[in-house]
Amino acid sequence: MLNESGLRKRATLIQALRQFFVGRNYIEVETPLRLPVLIPEAHNEPVESADHYLQTSPEMCMKRLLAEAGCRKIFQICKCFRKKERGDRHIPEFTMLEWYRTSCDYFSLMDECEDMFIEVARALGHIGSFSVRGDTINLEKPWKRLTVSDAFAQYVPVSMNQALEQNRFDEMLCSYIEPQLGIGKPVFLYDYPVELGALAKRKRDNPSLAERFEIYITGLELANGFSELTDLKEQQKRFEMEQQLIKKQNRTAAELPQKFLSSLPKMPEAAGIALGVDRLAMILLDAEIIDQVVCFTPEDL
Repeated sequence: MLNESGLRKRATLIQALRQFFVGRNYIEVETPLRLPVLIPEAHNEPVESADHYLQTSPEMCMKRLLAEAGCRKIFQICKCFRKKERGDRHIPEFTMLEWYRTSCDYFSLMDECEDMFIEVARALGHIGSFSVRGDTINLEKPWKRLTVSDAFAQYVPVSMNQALEQNRFDEMLCSYIEPQLGIGKPVFLYDYPVELGALAKRKRDNPSLAERFEIYITGLELANGFSELTDLKEQQKRFEMEQQLIKKQNRTAAELPQKFLSSLPKMPEAAGIALGVDRLAMILLDAEIIDQVVCFTPEDL
């Protein structure tokens, strides 16, 4: 449980996030926590709530606001829920920041991420750099940008494509690559295999890759962003592939989110990102585990 000092620091962090987006003319939105159907995700197991589900992310509803409500710049800070998420870096009920911007791609979003981190860090007294578990992190722009393929070539004994063929991509990423990322300076790991970007747009000059990136600081993954896929047929195909993966895990694959799919043809070109606020607090408040930056853990209740 956080003490008063910790609560004040966390509140300053949340307020700085809001001020950043309001200052850039984003609209803060609130979307439902309980939904009758979710985006199918093989790597996330949702929490049931009567005949609905608690959201794993506000992504689906926020994208519908882009497509159906004419929104151009939106953000949300909200609670999300995922089963079997408990560890030093995971908690089953956590705080997520998501934002979406039209007429934007994943590279423009990376630039905005740099600005946001610098401004929020400044609100907590970190000017230019700060310390995390004894490692000094320099926030000065530009941050390092590293393709997934180059990261495999640099750190892993097999190539990215070999890891995919052997079904060991996640294992290799976690064991070899993540511990090396964001040491001394944040890094954008980008251009993931398209198989690992279910809602991300394909790269025009290399369709085997998705326009997706993640942010790492001191080996900790903080955010997942991408240029949005707006092709209805391809999105439905990818969702069906996710359903098959869910069934292989002996889980029930729910129906597809048809209202979301129907909105895609109306969705403008856009990019969006999900950032774990609790993990950001871990970094900026120099916490060893996620328990040190949340008001209550499940075990406290």
